[in-house]
Amino acid sequence: MSLKQTIYSVLIISSTDYFINSISSLLSPAEYSPICTAKSISAAKRETARRHFDFIIINSPLGDETGVQFACEKSENSASAILLFAKSEVFSSFYEKLTPFGVFTINKPSSRDIIMMAFLWLAAARERLRKNEIKTVSIEKRMNEIRVINRAKWLLIENEKLSEAEAHRKIEKQAMDSCLPKIDIANKIIGKYS
Repeated sequence: MSLKQTIYSVLIISSTDYFINSISSLLSPAEYSPICTAKSISAAKRETARRHFDFIIINSPLGDETGVQFACEKSENSASAILLFAKSEVFSSFYEKLTPFGVFTINKPSSRDIIMMAFLWLAAARERLRKNEIKTVSIEKRMNEIRVINRAKWLLIENEKLSEAEAHRKIEKQAMDSCLPKIDIANKIIGKYS
């Protein structure tokens, strides 16, 4: 998928309508949809429990907390790219806390150009996270295949009194002879002996 075709879902968290409207007005529906909003961290937690967001934009502080802890948690537990707007007096301390978690921090007030640049950073970060998600799924799939094949080998060892090497060769030979993946042969063996 081309980056031009990518549509990012966005959650804007702010206690002020002015910030929500200002940020929303910069987000083209052709590139950003849906755009959801939350007025507090507790409301944001409900939103993120319902669905995944590509971008999470936080206007700190909020009524129930600064948003720093929420940003750290979401950064660790989701593949969302996160941007936190902080007041000048707390910017440095927030930046130090959030940078190790990969959360972008912007000093407020900020110009439109800086905010637009931040959206490009978020897109770059989200695409990197998306690639990591794909790799993780691929690794998990491969690990599951290995577990299934090993289970089939142990069933052959137990029921046909083969050595581990013989069980492995039997699965490989059946896969080659039938032009099927080893996982399919392993599942047939498991079905036979289960």
